[in-house]
Amino acid sequence: MQLASFLDFDANRPAMSAANKRALFNALAQVAGQRLGIDPVDLAAALGEREKLGSTGFGNGVAIPHGKVAGLKRIYGFVAHLAEPMDYKAIDGAPVDLVFLLLSPPDAGADHLKALAAISRVVRHAPTLEKLRGARSSDALAAVLMGVDEPHAA
Repeated sequence: MQLASFLDFDANRPAMSAANKRALFNALAQVAGQRLGIDPVDLAAALGEREKLGSTGFGNGVAIPHGKVAGLKRIYGFVAHLAEPMDYKAIDGAPVDLVFLLLSPPDAGADHLKALAAISRVVRHAPTLEKLRGARSSDALAAVLMGVDEPHAA
């Protein structure tokens, strides 16, 4: 699955601020809610419910908060680079500064997993993470992510 098929590059946030995980989920939900026309409270609740099952802190400073949302018509996501790294209770204990939001319709089981796999391929590639961390604008984040989708990208 290509990142461009579900990431909203125009929603990317190069310097999102959040004091803690709850504030982060609310900030992500505000952006996604505005873009999708869905109540941000419902989006933040879906992220919080999934997080109760275990941390979505992937490691290497990356988190992939995700959830299933009733009323959502398609898989949706964007990337936020945090202005300040935060304690996220990630699997490796490292603070998180890159966040990949992923929201899916309740019936998108296989496609939800494919989208998670596409993100996980990106976040396992150290040079790509370095480029994402160096991106200072939404367009720069989008350019890095679009480059990952290119067939010649490693």
